Amino acid sequence: MVRGMDPSRKRAIRLTVALTVALLLASALVYTSFAAGREEFTASQLLKRARPGQTYILAGTVLDGSVHWEGRVLLFRVRDPKLHVSVPVRYTGVVPDPFAAGRGVLVDVREGGPTGFVGEANTLTTKCPSKYQAASASY
Repeated sequence: MVRGMDPSRKRAIRLTVALTVALLLASALVYTSFAAGREEFTASQLLKRARPGQTYILAGTVLDGSVHWEGRVLLFRVRDPKLHVSVPVRYTGVVPDPFAAGRGVLVDVREGGPTGFVGEANTLTTKCPSKYQAASASY
């Protein structure tokens, strides 16, 4: 153990260690940000770009009147928010409590042939309604 080490040298070592740790943490944050940034697709984009074997994040609104169950399989259609295009989804897994027709959803899907798209188990999430929408007031 070194006794009597120069205080300025101790400060320089601490500074070097702190800067190295900060650089490593910043690098990890940047890597995570880019790695997690998968692109979301609407129904119309998915119909144009979907390739067999690929998984995509489908984003849109659950079409009114399209939700029903076949045993443990949830069947619904996801509508493109801007166009009158929708795609069928067959999903098994956990269904979030707020899931309902008219609700915005995200689900990982892959092409399922003539039956539409198959949702990956336990990837269905609902989007929160915009907190900026005007609340209906009753006076």
